Amino acid sequence: MSKPKVFVTRIIPNKGLDLVMDFCDVDLWTNDLPPSRDELLKRVKGVDGLLCLLTENIDSEVMDTAGPQLKVVSNYAVGFDNIDVVAATERKIPVGNTPDVLTDATADFSFALMMSAGRRVLEGDRYVREGKWMTWGPMLFLGNEMRGSTLGLVGFGRIGKAMARRAMGFDMRVIYYDPNEPRRDPDVKAVSVDFDTLLEESDFISLHTPLTSDTHHLINAETLNRMKPNTVLVNTSRGPVIDMDALYEALRDRKIFAAGLDVTEPEPIPVDHPLLTLDNFIIAPHIASASRSARDKMAWLAAKNLIAGLEGNHLPNCVNPQVHR
Repeated sequence: MSKPKVFVTRIIPNKGLDLVMDFCDVDLWTNDLPPSRDELLKRVKGVDGLLCLLTENIDSEVMDTAGPQLKVVSNYAVGFDNIDVVAATERKIPVGNTPDVLTDATADFSFALMMSAGRRVLEGDRYVREGKWMTWGPMLFLGNEMRGSTLGLVGFGRIGKAMARRAMGFDMRVIYYDPNEPRRDPDVKAVSVDFDTLLEESDFISLHTPLTSDTHHLINAETLNRMKPNTVLVNTSRGPVIDMDALYEALRDRKIFAAGLDVTEPEPIPVDHPLLTLDNFIIAPHIASASRSARDKMAWLAAKNLIAGLEGNHLPNCVNPQVHR
């Protein structure tokens, strides 16, 4: 019996790739850069399954080019804004994602960005490497202390709650805004507030919201102007949640203290973007989930989603479970 044919759009950890290779006839894209649109459309023709990354736009054209035999799309990510889920649902194609497994890794990295930006760690590192460190000074690189400060979380899902638990260890006051999570979680010491209150009271703001029409450029010139001058802003969710030009102006004019981004718009950020000229800006190349453990678990779950769909079973994690009704 022939194996189902699948296209895997990038090399993923062996924890999941080995499962896919054993079960499927695999066309694996091995380049470091993602396949071009033309290459993607070429490779999906006739496949039974697709394992993709956020870098691929999986829309109705891709699904129709693949053909009516396409049984499943498995996304190696928690987010799935790169996939037209409505189009997939219309075609009875289940879409899988990888929640839970990267919660702690992402929360750890968000906290690392928050502390690094607030305490000016990278500025200090550059200062030393450039030979400028001559003596200890009482005014040298003063930053923001965590204890007693207010952390505002935009989005209070799994990662937001993990951030709140970490903040408790630093004796921080935690508030959050999430219209989809209005009820208080008794296991997490955090208070639900409206968005205006969060902007006005937070010393640190960390974004953990999905990208939707409502959250696109949620952080813009107006909302940045309502933040405290000492605010540290961190984003490990989706780049377009922040208006990058407005962020540059706010940081340049010291309307907020600092920012740390793991995601940008566009992604990757152009090397000539003015944000990269600022000392109070930290950037990372979308690596918040890049712990070995988290990436292994993501690969394993993406593979399990793919194989379940190919077998006609319910996916372990399905974003459009109505296709099974």
